[in-house]
Parts: sequence; C-alpha cells; structure tokens
Amino acid sequence: MTPRANGSRAEEQRQRILAAAVGVFSRRGYRATSMNDVAAGVGLSKPTLYHYVATKQDLLVQVYEQVLDESLASARTIVAAAATPLDAVRGLIVERVAYTCEHRDLLKICFEEESELPPELAEPILERRRAFEAVVHDAVEAHLAHTGTDLGMPTRLYVNTCLGAANWAYKWFRPDGPLTPRELGERVADVQLAVLQR
Repeated sequence: MTPRANGSRAEEQRQRILAAAVGVFSRRGYRATSMNDVAAGVGLSKPTLYHYVATKQDLLVQVYEQVLDESLASARTIVAAAATPLDAVRGLIVERVAYTCEHRDLLKICFEEESELPPELAEPILERRRAFEAVVHDAVEAHLAHTGTDLGMPTRLYVNTCLGAANWAYKWFRPDGPLTPRELGERVADVQLAVLQR
C-alpha cells in the first residue's frame, strides 16, 4: 500500500463519516445526536470513529466549512465567467437557490445549529460567510456602477434580501414539486433582478 492510497482511503472514510453526521444531525438535531449515533450511521465502532474525528463539534465545523467553501468557489467561478455584472448577479442567485434546494440537509444544519458553535470556532466560519456575501455584493455594485441604476436601498440590504430568500428555500422546497431547483432559481432571480432593471 502506498501512502497516497492510505491517504485516499482515509479521506474517503472521513467523507462517509461527514455524510452520516449530516444525515443524523439533520434528522435528530445536533444536540440530541451522540457520537454513537454517528458511528452507527456509518457502520463503524466508536473507537474507529475517533480515529478519524476527535469530537462531535469538529463534525459540525466541517459541515459549515464544506457548505461555505463550495459556495465561495462556485460564486467566484460564476462571476469570472459572466458576460456582464447583471449576468453574474443572476447566476449567483440561481446557483444559491439551486444549491440550497439540492442540499437541504446541509443547509438545515447550517441555519439551525449555528448557536452550538463556540465563538472561537464560529469566527473563521463567519469570515468565510462574509467572503461569500462580498462576492455577491461586489457583483451588484458592479452592475449599479455599469448602468447607473439607483437601487433605492443600501446594496447590503438588497443582497441580504436576495440571499435570505434563496437560503430559506431549504424549508419549503419540495423535490416532487413542479420546478427543479434550477428552474426555481431562475424564477426567484427574475423577481429579484426586476429591482435592478427598473
């Protein structure tokens, strides 16, 4: 066995553990979940689980890091590929709605368990969130500067409204409904972009 193979297998096991934790946290809530529950969810003994993760809190932090790192990377890619600032804003809104609908278990944890993070662990996560929000804010500002549009409200308020609507979709989106996550994202974007195109 090469070190690369060992590392790859260990990472695969960590991802399985994280997926199991997401499932259990989402169903039972973080506080009501024990490491025994996570171990059972992934089919490992508790001592083996502790070989890969030190605490339940570490798993919660990893959930936040995964969501925010994926969101930030995706947002930067969308902005870099957009033909215009307005296209960038549309792409960001559509993607945020779609991601939220496609990862409802993850988003449920992120929005409902934040109080479980102690301040020293919460601050780096908040920095990631602010970085993501800054990408959206800058795209809106670029559009306003490009078109001379008067938004009629602070840009931060507009961005928070857009993201709030997108993020809340984890509560009410139904996979068996008439729209796919991306189609829903397009509809939400149509409504929100109307403010930018007055």
